[in-house]
Order: sequence, then C-alpha cells, then structure tokens
Amino acid sequence: MDTRNDRRKWQALTTLCLTMFMAMLDNVIVTIALPRIGRDLDAGISGLQWVAEGYSLVYAALLLTGGTLGDRHGRTRVYRIGLALFTLGSAAAALAGGTGALVAARMLQGVGAALLTPGSLAILRQVFTDEKERARAIGLWSGVSALGLSVGPVLGGPMVDAFGWASVFWINVPVGLVGLVLAYRVLPEVAPRERRVDLPGLLLSAGGLGALVYGLVEGPGRGWTDARVLACGAAAAVLLALFVVVELRSAEPMVELRLFRDRVLAGALLSGLVVSFGVFGAMFFLPLMLQGVMRWAPTDAGYAGLPTSAVIVVAAPLSGRLTARHGARLPLVLGIALCAVGLGGLSLYSGQAHYWSYLWTLVLLGSGMGLTFTPVSIAVLQRVAPAQTGMASATVNTLRELGGVLGIAVLGAVLTDRLTGNLTAALQRQGLPVDGVPHAVAALTGHAPAAGTATGPAAGPVPAAVDASFVDALHLALRCGSAALAVAAVLVALLLRPAAPAPAAAPVPSPSLSGAS
Repeated sequence: MDTRNDRRKWQALTTLCLTMFMAMLDNVIVTIALPRIGRDLDAGISGLQWVAEGYSLVYAALLLTGGTLGDRHGRTRVYRIGLALFTLGSAAAALAGGTGALVAARMLQGVGAALLTPGSLAILRQVFTDEKERARAIGLWSGVSALGLSVGPVLGGPMVDAFGWASVFWINVPVGLVGLVLAYRVLPEVAPRERRVDLPGLLLSAGGLGALVYGLVEGPGRGWTDARVLACGAAAAVLLALFVVVELRSAEPMVELRLFRDRVLAGALLSGLVVSFGVFGAMFFLPLMLQGVMRWAPTDAGYAGLPTSAVIVVAAPLSGRLTARHGARLPLVLGIALCAVGLGGLSLYSGQAHYWSYLWTLVLLGSGMGLTFTPVSIAVLQRVAPAQTGMASATVNTLRELGGVLGIAVLGAVLTDRLTGNLTAALQRQGLPVDGVPHAVAALTGHAPAAGTATGPAAGPVPAAVDASFVDALHLALRCGSAALAVAAVLVALLLRPAAPAPAAAPVPSPSLSGAS
C-alpha cells in the first residue's frame, strides 16, 4: 500500500512539474521570437512589449484571485480549468494574424496560468505530508520551473528558424493536452473551503497595475508629459493606494498584507520580485540586441542562453540543500548579488564583442537565478499556516510575475527613452530628418530594412546610428537593473539576519543567600 501511495505521489509531482514547466517556458520562449513577430505582424518595440506584457500583466493581476478561487471551488478543479484555458490560448496565439489578436490570445494564456499556478504548489503540499519529502518535492518543482524559464530561448531559437514564430505557441498544445489527461487521472481532489472572492481588491489591483504598465510602455513614445500618460500615472497611484487600504480592512483579503510584517517573509518575497525585475526585464531586450544589432539568427541567439540554462539546472537543487542547512539567507543574498554582477558585467560589452568574452556574465546570471528560486518558496511555506498556503503560493508567484512586468516596463522605458534621444541627436548631427526615428527604431524588431540593404530609410548611415544608440541604451537599462539588484541584496541580508538572542536575565538571589551575605 505504501509503495502504491508513493508511486501516486511522484506521479502527481510529475504532472505538476510538467504543466509548470510549460507555463514557465511560455513566460520566456516568446522573447526569442519577438524580432520575427515584429517583422511578420508589423509591430514596433511598444507592440512587442505588449505581446510580453499582455500575458504577464493578466497573470500578475489574476494570480491572487486564482488562489482564492482554488480555495473556494477546489484547487484541483481550478487547476484543470486553468490548464485548459492556457492550452486554448496557446492555440489562439499560434493562429493570430495581427498584433491585437496575438496580445488577446496571450492574455487568455495569462488567465489560464493564473488559475493553474497557485494550485500547483498547494496540491504539492497536500500530497507530500512528510516535511523531508515535501522539501525534496518543492526543490524538484522549483528546479523544473526554473529550467522552464531558462531553456525557453534555447528551444525557441531553432523552432523559430525551422517552423516560424507560431511554433513557440504550438508546442504548448500537446503538452497541455497530456497534462490535462494526467491531471484527471493522478491528481487528488482537494476539498474546497468557503472563501469570499475579493472583487474590490481584484478590480483595484488590476486597474492600478494596468494603468501603471500602460503609462510606462507608452511614455517614451508619446512623451512623459502627454495627457494620457500622466492620467495613467495618477490613476495607478490612486487605485493602488486604495487597494492597500481595502486589503488592510478586508476580513478575507486577496493578499494578506500583514504577512509583510514578518521580516523573513518580506525578505523572501522581495527576493522573488527584484530578481524578476532585473533579470527578466533586461533579458527581454537581449534578443533584439543579438538579432537586430549583431544580426544573429534566432537559433544562434537561442543557443547563446545554453550556459545560463545549464548552470540553473545545477544551482537550483544546490540552493535547496543550502536552504536546509543554512536557511534562506545565504542562497538568496548570494543569488541576488551574482545576478547584480552578471547584469553589470554584461553592460561592459559592445555590439561587436565576441561571445566567449562575456560568457562569464551568463554563467553568473544562471547561478544567481538558480540559487533564488527554491529558497523563496521554502521560506514562505515554512512561515504560513496550512490554510494560507494557496494565498501564499499565489503571492510568491504574483510578485515574481509583477517583477517581470515592471522590469520590462521600467527598464524598457529607460531603454526606449535613451534610444530615442541618442538616435535623434545622431541624425541631427548628420543633417538627416528626425522624423525617420520611429522607422529606424522599428528596424530592431525586424520589420524595417535591415542593415546592409541597398534601399529604404534604414540604408546608409542610419543603421550604424540605430545600432550604436541601442547598445548604449541597453547598457543603461542593464546598469539600472544591476543597481536595483545590488540594493535588494543588502535589504534582504538585513531582513533575513538571524534574530539577536534575548539577553540573559539577571540572577535573582535566593532568600537564604541574601540572608547569609
């Protein structure tokens, strides 16, 4: 009987790992296809940002609600619904004939991912009741999730070259269908519990995040003083402030903000947020650098990420052992610091740099990412009550996804603003019209004439100016991400420092000794 139960446990873990691998893979595999999507669908940089942000924004906005729905209607049932929606959204994305349709399909994928992700870790905790087994299972689950994030570009590059950009979405369909069959056969039913859906919190958080991201993405193009951009900034500030007030007063909040009073939880959650902000925000633009500036094929650009993937596979399980032996502080602080050094080091190389010269930065990034994934999940689950598992799991993933959303938006705003300013100045120095700047910038997405062509606005001195301006702008974005990670490493080290031992109480003399003296 024990053998049969053990087999079902590991079958359930395999199912959860398979679907989480797919969800995490989709988070990043699309980035390698962005230049080809830009060419085929005539999308500029802001359009490509929305292809990524459409998924991430909906995912982050609905993830906490997904945890609540799982608690209320049964985590396994909601998990299956999410997996079905994700698979359907993947097929719709592969069939999209325009940027708008693709962004809408990506949003449907985000809805599905938001429903399946919180249930995954919660079901895992339900299946593995032994603490040692659970820690091992969480380590494997986290490692597979991290692997999905790391191998996306490696798989995506050859697929885009061989089958076109739609293949990065088609790959999810058979995996999702197999996952659905397994989810019905091996996952245990988890009894629902009565819980109210926090509709005001959902509307305020989704509206606030949507307004914030829209303003950041559109600001460089429209201008930071544009009425629509300013209105979005003001709306985001008001709505997110109201969200905090509503959540603090709610009897059943979407996210228990009081968790952040626990400095260990606050440090772990901050780690997940900032690593995603710095690494995934900066990594969004690297395919544009490799394919748009360095003229690499998608396959070559994808293979460039192999060292990062390989190191993550080694570092993720190592971080689980380090956490079990030394606590979460060491692997988290070390991982964030390595990511900071890796991003900073990457900003030292020009568009003509040889791959082997900056390989060390990719190794550091892989090491840092691998070290941070598992300790965050373990630290959070160790600090919350079993009834709060779904909400805590959703909070971890929401902040990770929110970090990526804000990283792409904020670092993208830094990059686009610097790129536009540099290119405008370069064209003015050469006596060329600046009204060609949007078209020249669009060349980076692959749908304007490439460097070296004989005709078109991108011919002549413009490509060199575009390339130099983009590299300079990317360096600034990388350094901003590195600085954010460095500050976070210090904060996490302070938040996770061991508690000072209580001072020993002064000995109280006994009556007999007092009398003797």
